[in-house]
Amino acid sequence: MSSKTVRYLSGIQPSGMIHLGNYFGAIREHIALQEAGEAFYFIANYHALTTQREPAQLRAHSYDVALTYLACGLDPQRACIFRQSDVPEVTELTWLLMTVTPMGLLQRAVSYKDKVERGVAADAGLFTYPVLMAADILIYRSDFVPVGQDQVQHIEITRDIAATFNHTFGDVFKLPEAKLGRAPYVPGVDGAKMSKSYGNGIELFAEGNALRKVVMGIKTDSTPVDQPKDPDKDTVFALYSLVATPQERDALAARYRAGGMGYGEAKSLLHEKLDATLAPLRQRRAEWAAQPEKVEAILQAGAARARAEARQTLDAARKACGVA
Repeated sequence: MSSKTVRYLSGIQPSGMIHLGNYFGAIREHIALQEAGEAFYFIANYHALTTQREPAQLRAHSYDVALTYLACGLDPQRACIFRQSDVPEVTELTWLLMTVTPMGLLQRAVSYKDKVERGVAADAGLFTYPVLMAADILIYRSDFVPVGQDQVQHIEITRDIAATFNHTFGDVFKLPEAKLGRAPYVPGVDGAKMSKSYGNGIELFAEGNALRKVVMGIKTDSTPVDQPKDPDKDTVFALYSLVATPQERDALAARYRAGGMGYGEAKSLLHEKLDATLAPLRQRRAEWAAQPEKVEAILQAGAARARAEARQTLDAARKACGVA
């Protein structure tokens, strides 16, 4: 590849069910970016250790992330996908970065405060999480990191850490930039943002009665069937808009405003549309799941490519700070 090729880097935690919010908020954009430059996507199983305590479950979730990306269209010939733990250079770089990271910088991390408030144990791993994330980003010399607005601070912390290291030991690291996508806000079944932490998601590969049950359980207001409804304030309509054509969306919005349609009917329309949209993804996932050796080979090949890149950066960092 040309040295001017733009490089994108992102990771996804294998921390549980992959839902529609993950797909529309991140995975779909990641797949699109493999056509725009070099794409490195890692399964952040080291990060998941801050909350995951069941080894078998962590392995299963990590494998599921790989299946999901492949089912959603990731091309292993164009994008590099790998497990974070298969690149040990990342953890060594984390320590080098830790030695120049101010405590105050980590204490200001919003995600740390939020997780502690939600009951996550305030251990050293959670506290130093942003340094490991910085190592993930910097070690592959990433140009852009696709993130949501709530993750921008992590990129700013990464840039601060890299700048401090460069100032202390010499220019080693490229300063990456956050890439804010146009990902929509994806509400959960309770109306709040869809999140694994909130338990309000719709599983990406759900089907049959399981899918119908969760869709029919979406929280709505108590407006009577005959009364007009505001589509802009309804979770069912917001989710329908993600999978419908503009014409279908506008037609349903008109029915909302006209009155005479209950939320039950709208939920049925959403269920039908979701089922049809997700069916091809479910089929591709089943095809990949039937080839575990091939999936593992893809992850190993991705790790080999990632390690080659990581080694170059780590060697430069080690030399700069005098341990090599």
